[in-house]
Amino acid sequence: MKKLALTLLCALPLLAHAEDREWAPYKKIVETVKLDKFYSLPAAERDKLKVYARFTPANKAIAPGSLKLTVVHAGGKSPLVLDELGRTVLVPNEKWMAEDAKIWTNQPKGEKASVGFDIVAVLPEAAQWNYATVMGSVPQSNAAIDKVAGALSLLAPTMKVVIFKFHKPAYLVVQAKGGEKRYVTDGRQQIRLKLDKALLAENPLVTVSEQPFEAEVDGE
Repeated sequence: MKKLALTLLCALPLLAHAEDREWAPYKKIVETVKLDKFYSLPAAERDKLKVYARFTPANKAIAPGSLKLTVVHAGGKSPLVLDELGRTVLVPNEKWMAEDAKIWTNQPKGEKASVGFDIVAVLPEAAQWNYATVMGSVPQSNAAIDKVAGALSLLAPTMKVVIFKFHKPAYLVVQAKGGEKRYVTDGRQQIRLKLDKALLAENPLVTVSEQPFEAEVDGE
């Protein structure tokens, strides 16, 4: 649900042209995903978050990771490196925006794609951290969406959980004053941890059996 709502919030259907042809203005993509507004927030209001621009082909036969996007600017060509989900960290480049740089694509003429965003929590490079360090990404996400999206934030759900993703079976332990809370991965090697406001205030120690490779902020 979160991905659908955020895509609706930021979606911009774009016609892809012939291979290695101009696709869309760089500035338009940045402003559609509202990355300019996100990065204009004070650092303290986004320090727990990492935002990806996510490109999704309308044609389900096209794997998102197969998209090739390149920013063509006055200084040359800079590829946007996408992961297998079609995501990239796109920090606005003011110079490229000012000169009206273009994004080129490898997709055939007539193919369409949409652009949205995903939010993940910044993870410490450690097996232990305090609860608020990562779970504080939930209220921070909600506050950021309200400020960045304005009235359109009504289309986005309220963020409620953090989904810890592992490469193999793992466990997570919250060492709360009221007793230890232990969670284990499901069949997808994920642990869904719903925000607990009491624990957020208590800020107990959290221990994981191994480092998650990602912690997605979700509304479910």
